[in-house]
Amino acid sequence: MRVVQRDMFSDMGELRILSIIPPMTQLNTPYPSTAYLTGFLRSRGLRAEQVDLSIGVALRLLSEEGLRAIHQRVSRLPREQQTAATSFFTEHFETCRTTLSPTIRFLQGRDASLAHRIASRHYLHEGPRFAALDHYIASEHGDALDWAFGALGLQDRAKHIATLYLNDLADVIRDAIDPRFAFVRYAESLAASQPTFDQLDAALSAPHNLVDAFLQTLTQEALSRHQPSLVLITAPFPGNVYGAFRIAQSIKKTHPPTVTVLGGGYCNTELRAMNEPRVFDYFDFITLDAGERPLLALVEHLQGMRPFDRLVRTYTRERYVDCNEPDIPFSDSGTPTYAGLPLDDYLSLLDMLNPMHRLWSDGRWNKLTVAHGCYWKKCSFCDVNLDYISRYDLAGTDVLLDRIESLIRETGQTGFHFVDEAAPPKALKSLAQALLQRKLDISWWGNIRFEKSFNANP
Repeated sequence: MRVVQRDMFSDMGELRILSIIPPMTQLNTPYPSTAYLTGFLRSRGLRAEQVDLSIGVALRLLSEEGLRAIHQRVSRLPREQQTAATSFFTEHFETCRTTLSPTIRFLQGRDASLAHRIASRHYLHEGPRFAALDHYIASEHGDALDWAFGALGLQDRAKHIATLYLNDLADVIRDAIDPRFAFVRYAESLAASQPTFDQLDAALSAPHNLVDAFLQTLTQEALSRHQPSLVLITAPFPGNVYGAFRIAQSIKKTHPPTVTVLGGGYCNTELRAMNEPRVFDYFDFITLDAGERPLLALVEHLQGMRPFDRLVRTYTRERYVDCNEPDIPFSDSGTPTYAGLPLDDYLSLLDMLNPMHRLWSDGRWNKLTVAHGCYWKKCSFCDVNLDYISRYDLAGTDVLLDRIESLIRETGQTGFHFVDEAAPPKALKSLAQALLQRKLDISWWGNIRFEKSFNANP
C-alpha cells in the first residue's frame, strides 16, 4: 500500500500541477474541465499546466506512423477475422496513405482549398460508412447530398465526407486493434453502471494494444515536459475512464512519487459510494463535485499546511473525508484558460447533418458557464441533489463579460458554448444587454428550458 505523506512536497521545491484530459472526449474543442481548473489554480498563484491526450491520441493514430501501425495489425489478421472495414482498408491502403494527412489538415482549417477535391467524391476512398448516403434521394444531377448542401455548401459537404472517411478508419481500429475503440465513448462499457471493478481491472491488466501504446508514449512525453508533482485527471464520462486509468497506471509505473487525483462528472455520479481499494493502486485521491475547494485543501494537505481530516469531499484508500468547508464562490473561481493546449490541432467534424447536432462536433468553441448549478432544479429526470445541479451560484454580468473578453484575447475565437445544464433566462438577458453596451460581438449557444421567459421579441 502506498501512503502519501502530508509533507511530501516540503523538499521538492515549487509544487507543479498538471491537468490531463484522457481519451476519448471531443476532437473539435478541448473539454473545459482542465481549462477551468488551470485558470483557477493560476489565479491562486499555483504553477499549473494542462494537456489534452484525447486529441493527442487521435492525431497519433491518424498520423502516417499510426496508419502504418494500423496496416501492420490488419495484415496479421486471419482471413476469418477480416471485416468489411478491414478488407476495404487493405484494398485502398495506398490511397489512404496519401490522402489522410491532407484530410486532417483540411479538418484543422489549414487547407480550405482541399474542399473542392474532397467534395468531388473522387479524392477519398469511400468505405462502408458511406453506405448511409444511399438512403438519401439523389437530385436530378445524381448527387444524394444536394438536399443538405445544395450547389454552394462546398466546405460543409467536404467536411461531412471527410468525417465519414475518418469514421471508416475508426471502424478499422475497432475491428483490428481494440473492439472497444471509438473517437468518443471509448471503452464506455467498462465503466458505465458497472457493479464491480472487475471488468476494468481485467482490461487494465491486459497487454498494451496500439492505442494503449500511443497513450503511454504521450503520457510519458507530458511528464517529461512538465515534470509535475501532482497530476489531476478528469473523467467527465464513462468513455474517459479506461483512458484515465491507463494514464495513471503509466504514471505509477514510471514516476511513483507523483500524486495522482481523479475527478470529474463520472466520479460525481458513479463513485459517490465507492469502497473499492483497487482503485487506489492507480489514484491517490478521488475528489467529488466542484473541484476548486477540494483541490485547494488537497494542495495544502500535501504541503503540510492542512491535516488529513480537513480534506474536502475526498476519497483516499483509507476512507472518505469531508470537513464540509464552503465551496469557492463562482465569481471567485477564476477565468478558464486554454494556455498550453494545441488549439490549431482540433478537427472540425460534421458527423450528423442535423443543424443542432453539428454544434457538438463542428468548430472550436470557447466554453464558459453562466452560473454554477441549475436555477430550476425540479426536473424529474435529473438528480437534483448533486452539487452541479443543486448549488445555484450566479456570478455578476461584468464578471462573465470579463471572462468572455479574456478568452477572446487568448484564443482569437469569438464563438462560445455555455455549458450550463439550463442557462438562466435573466442572466442571459442581462448578458445580451451588456454585450450590446460594450459593442462586443460573439456567437453563442447552450441548453435552455422551454419557458415563457424566452420569446421572439428583441
